Amino acid sequence: MSRVDLIFTLVSKVHIMNYHSYFGSNAEAVECCIVGTGGFGRTFLAQSLKTPLISTRVAVDVRAEMAFDVLRGLDIDDARIARCDTVAKAKAAWEKGFFIATGDIANILELPISVVVEATGHPEAGARHSRLAIDAGKHVALVSKEVDSVVGAGLSLRARRNNVIVTPVDGDQPSLLIGLITWAEVLGLEIVGAGKASEYDFVFDPALKTLNSNGKVIAAPEFGDWIEPTSLEISAVAAKRAAIASALPQRAVPDLCELTVVANATGFQVDRSDLHAPIARISEVADFFSPQTSGGLLKTPRSLEVFHCLRLPGEVSFAGGVFVTVRCDDALTWEMLAEKGHVVSRKGDVAMLYIPRHLLGVEAATSILEVGLRGISSGASEPQPVIDLIAYADADIPAGTVLTASGHHHSIVNVSARMVPATRLSDRTPVPFYLAANRKLARAVSAGQPILCGDVELDEASELLSLRREQDEAFF
Repeated sequence: MSRVDLIFTLVSKVHIMNYHSYFGSNAEAVECCIVGTGGFGRTFLAQSLKTPLISTRVAVDVRAEMAFDVLRGLDIDDARIARCDTVAKAKAAWEKGFFIATGDIANILELPISVVVEATGHPEAGARHSRLAIDAGKHVALVSKEVDSVVGAGLSLRARRNNVIVTPVDGDQPSLLIGLITWAEVLGLEIVGAGKASEYDFVFDPALKTLNSNGKVIAAPEFGDWIEPTSLEISAVAAKRAAIASALPQRAVPDLCELTVVANATGFQVDRSDLHAPIARISEVADFFSPQTSGGLLKTPRSLEVFHCLRLPGEVSFAGGVFVTVRCDDALTWEMLAEKGHVVSRKGDVAMLYIPRHLLGVEAATSILEVGLRGISSGASEPQPVIDLIAYADADIPAGTVLTASGHHHSIVNVSARMVPATRLSDRTPVPFYLAANRKLARAVSAGQPILCGDVELDEASELLSLRREQDEAFF
């Protein structure tokens, strides 16, 4: 895509006032397949049943029965759902107009599906599903940021060579933030920083003097003094709040993973490899993510960041939304905008513009329709490997330890993540976090060190590893 075409695409997207005009109310419905019927996948399925321009009759999960149960749970009659374990059965069910539940994406790739929505969140399975879909000539809506963070640029290149597209999806923060960044760039705003709120708010109860995040409650009697400090020493405020809340998690691998996807789409960098991740009120975000020369935290221009939304009970949440902070280069304009309620820093030189939502599969349709009807990705047309999300040892880890990833956040005991400049993999380079997941350590790793590829017993049969090596060959 030429620069002129890219600008036209961005302007068309961000200036659209009527989505019916943009997508065409009389267009033929985009045929989709959802792979992974967990939280995101189910919300997408449920909403797609009400979306006129999308048809989703195919659901794939580890077992066909799991996909069947989700479809049935959406009030689809059992008699209209076919469990299919072969290509032939899937074709026959499609011709009859049935919904299809299957345990293997390979069974349905010969169907006339336009877009495969990959939402498993599983690095290995997601890599396989994406490759098979691309090679079958299907667009891929890649919800699984775990895959995207390791091989997103390579999958996009593979797709272009097959005349299809890989796109992130609205409803998740990477696509929403890419959209907000490009909107600001088209307007000619000077972006200072960009990022997202963490998944869970920090809620301070002044009556109980407690701090609550994601169901964990700690005593925090001192915190009331730091709810709205008058000091402009932002770094001191951030440090004090972090110290008082030290019993609560303040870094999450998924946050860094999502921002890695954004970095590879936009070229943005990070100020520190584990992010500043301050606990901040919505009204303070412009202050925190100002340059250090203005009293903020950022040394690096166009930095990606995350903050933990600090609020009182009953106050509005940022809802895991996304933001940009921009330079207020015309004082009179921003004084007027501040009077209208926009978030402007105390010094008046930086403002925050934001989208306070991410609706998971409920709003994924806009990205699906862009790729299916307009041939446009919600991300970059040609993402580059700018940042790698790598595994980092938080404690001494002995050889032989299996780096088991578990839970909703794919956490690994004693292992966190860092965002570092992307490079070709070798035994001496840090291993991508999700490539290390569920692998055994070949040698011990000391606390405070990145885990290297040579430290891990990488599986040569790994689809994710194979795709990463292809990506390295293409870009390095």
